[in-house]
Amino acid sequence: MDTTEILRTPDGRNRTEMILKADHEASMKDVDTMRKLIEDVKIDMEKNDRHVLSVGTLKKLDDIEKLSKKIRGRMKRF
Repeated sequence: MDTTEILRTPDGRNRTEMILKADHEASMKDVDTMRKLIEDVKIDMEKNDRHVLSVGTLKKLDDIEKLSKKIRGRMKRF
């Protein structure tokens, strides 16, 4: 297959553009989720002592890291 050939769906739309649009929408959703988690972590840290982190806060930090890796993976795809 020629690298300049554009892959099309059966209805004629550009497949790569469709994938990129879906990835962008998923990344925006993940960024919004990350923003909410970061705000929750900030609130948790403000109300706890400097030496205490709850298990829930640590779970939120793990979730933020996972979402970040998902977004990075999507961006490196093409």
